[in-house]
Amino acid sequence: MKTLTRDNHFVPQLYLSNFATATGEVYEYRILVSHASVPVWKRINTTGTGYEKNLYTRIVRGEEADDIEQWLSQDFESPAKKPIQKVLANRELSQSDWEVLIRFLASQIVRTPAFLIKNLPLWKSMAQKALEHSVQDVEARLHEAKASAQKIIHRPAHYTEYIPVRIKREGLPDEKKVQLTANMVVGRGIWFYTMKHMLTTTLKVLYKHRWTILEAPSGLSWFTSDDPVICLNFRSESNYDFGGGWGRNGCNILFPLSPTHIMFTEIGASSYPKRTPSRYHARLFRRIIAEHAHRKIYSFTQDDKIPQLRPRVVDAQTFQKERRLWKTWYEDQSRAERAL
Repeated sequence: MKTLTRDNHFVPQLYLSNFATATGEVYEYRILVSHASVPVWKRINTTGTGYEKNLYTRIVRGEEADDIEQWLSQDFESPAKKPIQKVLANRELSQSDWEVLIRFLASQIVRTPAFLIKNLPLWKSMAQKALEHSVQDVEARLHEAKASAQKIIHRPAHYTEYIPVRIKREGLPDEKKVQLTANMVVGRGIWFYTMKHMLTTTLKVLYKHRWTILEAPSGLSWFTSDDPVICLNFRSESNYDFGGGWGRNGCNILFPLSPTHIMFTEIGASSYPKRTPSRYHARLFRRIIAEHAHRKIYSFTQDDKIPQLRPRVVDAQTFQKERRLWKTWYEDQSRAERAL
């Protein structure tokens, strides 16, 4: 019997190890804590952080499956190991190396809880339109079948492999009509579908940009987080946001790869002029990385500036609510899908 991978690392160990000590540990800074007495820094092995249990586990034909976990690991994480090693050794990257790194970067945008939380409201609004389209499609096929005296051929929508949708037909004899109602679970299924779409189709636009590796100036270092890729709309030091698009001119995409290396592009620009940014820009990058983090920041050292860049929040109620949400995530999603 196959053993499922249940500790789903949305920040891969392969990646976090670049920020780890010789003993395989990183310094973890929690942005949300339950009590003021919680230590500011925790030294933790890369195996023990950046994951949730059964985050990517789903039900396929009545059986548990970790196909999303395996797909992310085999197609995006594992291939990135050698190109990242070349980056750390300051060796020249081939075109194929860049493509592998771009794929890895893209996967680190869409696989995080931060991405899920950010997009759930949008997906809920989109779900209504999708359901309306599904009902209209069924109505059209019913009319077609009636006119041709043929049976309806079941043609499941392309997204139903991941997104549970149920269309119920109920006869209304008094009105000589049929009522169609549609229901959908907006949760892990639509997240997995979005991952698949973005990492097989939308991803291609990222290959068109000019990428570079920026090195940290002496005395400064990069750190990373549980939401490590930043798509930045930058207008000025006091006017920027994190809503940048993958193909939007002027958007900056930053992805720390180690304490001394950061992957970077400015969409629409021919190139970045310096391999090592000025200390001004390096400090700005550090601030942006800290501000973009969701719940955790990871550093090679206990960087005293990080708590200043991103003061932590002490809120026991919110902390416990979030922990309950992720602890019951798999069961809650499975129950909702079964009920449908």
